Amino acid sequence: MAEILKVKDLGKSFDGLKALDGFCFSLEKGTIVSLIGPNGAGKTTAFNVLSGFLKPDKGKISFNDKETTHLSPYRIAGMGMGRTFQNIRLFQQLPVLDNVLIALNCGEDESLKSALFRTKNMLRKEKENREKAIEHLQFVSLFDKTNELAMNLSHGQRRLLEISRAIATGAELLLLDEPSAGLSPKMKEDVKTIIKKLKAEGKTVLFIEHDMQFVMDIADKIVVLNHGRKIAEGTPKEITSNEEVIEAYLGRS
Repeated sequence: MAEILKVKDLGKSFDGLKALDGFCFSLEKGTIVSLIGPNGAGKTTAFNVLSGFLKPDKGKISFNDKETTHLSPYRIAGMGMGRTFQNIRLFQQLPVLDNVLIALNCGEDESLKSALFRTKNMLRKEKENREKAIEHLQFVSLFDKTNELAMNLSHGQRRLLEISRAIATGAELLLLDEPSAGLSPKMKEDVKTIIKKLKAEGKTVLFIEHDMQFVMDIADKIVVLNHGRKIAEGTPKEITSNEEVIEAYLGRS
């Protein structure tokens, strides 16, 4: 299977503390991979470096065989890598539909003439984008909240909206930062279903998660970080029987 992401010898330090230390891994297209590890292991730093929000001190990142190591978040997103954040980032004062429309419109080239005079092409594009946005909201079961302000959604619904917005960018690879955090058991099941549906559509998903049952239920592969270094990589069954992982993270119980 073709690789969509390759990470080689990634390093990132903060005031001399190594958050990532020779981190290497790869992702195959169409798979679901979880990045786990204790608090402070370097998981969010890895996401921030992969998506361009932080620049690595060393190493190389290739996405679809194109180097992205030092590119801006905007450029990386435009190449097909979308992400969510541990702390949900939405346009709280805007309706749910507009939050998704903004993601759909990112990167579109619009001439001044089209913007001023609202040409037929522009009106057609607006209609198409609205239809796409509604489809994305249906995908995450938020269609009934289309006109609701984002600030009025429950925590779980805001999490679903952020996932919907990441999908709307057209990303091939989705980086989901703790997608089940703070969710009810039912909502967690909904998020699992969404991630499985993304895989069925050929998308690749890399996610950070602390809920190990959530991870075991959907991950094809697990990558384990500790003190910025990869200490294990394998299937859920392989990881749960790995002595170093048990010692560092899972606990002997």
